[in-house]
Amino acid sequence: MHTHVPRRILVLGGCGFIGSHVVDRFVAGGHHVRVLDRRQEVYREPLPGVEYIYGDFATPARLAEALHGTEIVVHLVSTTIPKSSNDDPIFDIQSNLVGTVSCLQQCVAARVQKIIFLSSGGAVYGNPDHCPISEDSTTQPLCSYGIVKLAIEKYLGLYQSMSGLESVVLRVGNPYGPRQNPMGGQGLIAAILARIASGQPIEIWGDGLVVRDYFYVGDLANAIYSAAFADCRFQVYNVGSGVGLSILDIIGAVKRTLEVEVETRFLPARSFDVKKIYLDISRICEDLNWSPSISLGQGIQLTWNFVQPLRPTA
Repeated sequence: MHTHVPRRILVLGGCGFIGSHVVDRFVAGGHHVRVLDRRQEVYREPLPGVEYIYGDFATPARLAEALHGTEIVVHLVSTTIPKSSNDDPIFDIQSNLVGTVSCLQQCVAARVQKIIFLSSGGAVYGNPDHCPISEDSTTQPLCSYGIVKLAIEKYLGLYQSMSGLESVVLRVGNPYGPRQNPMGGQGLIAAILARIASGQPIEIWGDGLVVRDYFYVGDLANAIYSAAFADCRFQVYNVGSGVGLSILDIIGAVKRTLEVEVETRFLPARSFDVKKIYLDISRICEDLNWSPSISLGQGIQLTWNFVQPLRPTA
């Protein structure tokens, strides 16, 4: 991996939960980092040495400014989440799909070399008939979010063959860790820890047996970093822990790690929840020499250290 020459990196959505860790990783690697996001980070001040441009990536002039001189783009922007995307599919298509295709055209014009795109390791597959699920498995999205992610993957392939804009798609499991908003509607582990910190019971939709692939956000940042500089043999990689854990498993791990008692309340199941999905990560492990390095216990402790000071004081 030729990472010793500083490269010019643009992180779209670099002030978000995942984006902030991705920025940290490229800064640590000695690269020139620019961020385009709608607003600054919630949990910390702008970093010295990082160039921030505030605005919408769907605004052509703002994006052109951000792309100027950029060699590698990391695309983390999504205006929707799976559970709300079906409420307004047209908004999802216009803001994410049309916005990204417009971005690809501008990347070609700006002579960007490579784009790393964060897809979904859950929503694109839908309800799989077996696990772990590989990149070659059938894609059967159950929500607009998954359909749009998949369409973007196809456009990335099209632009690679049409104009030589190299692209790598990372189909990501369920990242968790510090700076994830516990009230954001996504992020089971952050939400559980926030409720424990404020002395509230944990509410579980259904029986708690829904299985997902949870992994630490720092490991995701490392995977993105590797994909940015590696000569990738494939266009699509699953990124996760490769292990399926239920909500009850996660609660058990939290109790063991923090040595706390946890009150749980069960609510009716939700129709859009995929019952069970976790990822076969052998392709990225072999091809990019990447593997998750932070254990669930370590990750929970690191997230707890972040969540605790946010506790509302009575």
